Amino acid sequence: MKTEKIIKPANGYLMLFVFFILFFGGIILSIKNKHVLPLVLTFISVAMSFGFMLVNPNTSKVILLFGKYIGTIKSNGLYWANPFYTKKKISLRASNFDSERLKVNDKLGNPVMISTILVWRVTDTYKAAFDVDNYENFVRVQTDAAVRKLASMYPYDNFADEGHDEDITLRSSVNEVSETLEKELEERLSIAGIEVLEARIGYLAYAQEIASAMLKRQQATAIIAARHKIVQGAVDMVEMALEELNKKEIVELDEERKAAMVSNLLIILCGDKEASPVVNAGTLNH
Repeated sequence: MKTEKIIKPANGYLMLFVFFILFFGGIILSIKNKHVLPLVLTFISVAMSFGFMLVNPNTSKVILLFGKYIGTIKSNGLYWANPFYTKKKISLRASNFDSERLKVNDKLGNPVMISTILVWRVTDTYKAAFDVDNYENFVRVQTDAAVRKLASMYPYDNFADEGHDEDITLRSSVNEVSETLEKELEERLSIAGIEVLEARIGYLAYAQEIASAMLKRQQATAIIAARHKIVQGAVDMVEMALEELNKKEIVELDEERKAAMVSNLLIILCGDKEASPVVNAGTLNH
């Protein structure tokens, strides 16, 4: 398989000087000699004019001669080459691609909406021009395919209550997911001579039909986690209170009274509303 070949044609400014000499020289000679033959020089200069090409910074010209690849011009400036050469312009600038929001299933089968932002550029003009039909369309199609594959590799979120305790998720593991996406795109786009500069998830959300249910689930998970923390702290506080009462011998409590005290403290510490105190003016038994 052929690879990119860098060439540098003739200096365009020098050939422009030759063009003016032939063009105006032919006209002047034909006027002075009153003969048609010097006009041949003028026609030659006109044919030469089709060989001039301007290569702007960060652009390139792929040169063909009757279907045969001659080389690629990457250095910017004014050049002149064979007028029969076919010149195809390929940009070497970095390009952004924001993919459409795709509806795909994650690893757990949940439908999610996902899109990616890709920064890429052409590094091998031969592959971009001849190994794929349309390299810009190739980037779009392969990016969509890579995003679909990525979504199926990881769950949207981590739900340990269902036994799906994943270390990497689409929502929380941004760096790891982005690295995987970049590697996948590099493998797919290398056939077109394209370098992946950066790939990131631009949009991520549950599909509309399950978004409401998943929001309630996330809220319930957060409430359970908060309750767990509250109960754990309340138990530690009750244990500390009983130890301090016993240590300082402030009051002696039997098992029944300890149980009542524990119950009251847990209600106060774990309740959503502030407790209303009841003052007992009698003994502990009343």
